[in-house]
Amino acid sequence: MSTLEIPTLSKETKMDLLHKPIKHIDIKNLNISPLVEGMKDTAFQARNLARAADIYQQMLSDQSCNIILCLAGSLISAGMKNIIVDLINNNMIDAIVSTGANIVDQDFFEALGFKHYHGSPFLDDQRLQSLSIDRIYDTLINEDELRICDNTIFEIANSLEPKPYSSREFIHTMGAYLEKQAKEIPSVVLSAYRKKLPIFVPAFSDCSAGFGLLLHQVKNPKQHVSIDSVKDFRELTELKINSQDTGLFMLGGGVPKNFAQDIVVAAELLGKNAPLHKYAIQITVADERDGALSGSTLREACSWGKVSTSYEQMVFAEATLAFPLITAYAYEKGAWKHRKPREFHRLFS
Repeated sequence: MSTLEIPTLSKETKMDLLHKPIKHIDIKNLNISPLVEGMKDTAFQARNLARAADIYQQMLSDQSCNIILCLAGSLISAGMKNIIVDLINNNMIDAIVSTGANIVDQDFFEALGFKHYHGSPFLDDQRLQSLSIDRIYDTLINEDELRICDNTIFEIANSLEPKPYSSREFIHTMGAYLEKQAKEIPSVVLSAYRKKLPIFVPAFSDCSAGFGLLLHQVKNPKQHVSIDSVKDFRELTELKINSQDTGLFMLGGGVPKNFAQDIVVAAELLGKNAPLHKYAIQITVADERDGALSGSTLREACSWGKVSTSYEQMVFAEATLAFPLITAYAYEKGAWKHRKPREFHRLFS
């Protein structure tokens, strides 16, 4: 077979393909410190990563700093879920701004008892489609199970009072739903619910939640639940106003990055004293030269009045490589042990 040929799946069944689950990394059982310490005296992205790890340490040590984790890209399907769960449970972050896919299609999906599986970027996608298997690069998802996730969102929406909700409110309700299921599967949504940590998804309909809410509104045309993205913006801005200092830990870019950065400007427009984000780390593979947001540097964000340049670091690396190293280093160093839960969900109650 030449290197350009696509292998066929004519003989493989759905069960054959969906047999090896993705396993999530556990930063509590690693010994990363010597490696990251060694990177401080190297160069290029290794040194940048080590400096980012130090800045995250500073965020955790700064008792006046509230930390916002921003998630873009397919992270939870790629084995990063338990890291985020540990960050929540150990008070290493105080709020999350994410794409809907990470929170709904991936985390909530797994919390319902489903899994993501090993695949390959060289599989025959037409054959996968005929088997109702979705592919994320080298990861596979059972489309039939994803439909169950869509329908669960539909059922949750049906159970709520018909009115507009912020994504934070709706996701909190998803956490309450999981609490009642008592499956005790590690989950970002469930851990955030228990720790009263707010999760914001500014583009909430751009995921399985959108399909569930679409069905809900079609079935209930006169009285239905809707998601108020402006309320999301207002609530996250209130979080900024009620913080002395803030730090951003951003994986990827896109809407979560811009949404979290914009709250400084929004607070100013409301006549409130809200300083620039004091700390900022971004892990990305995007290039700044095309002028797009995902690759724009944190120094560029300073020109917009969003991020201070005192403690900022870009790390041009793929997130599944850099994120475990930075977080495991911080976990081993232990500055988080002195942090108390902020319970910012109470701010909006």
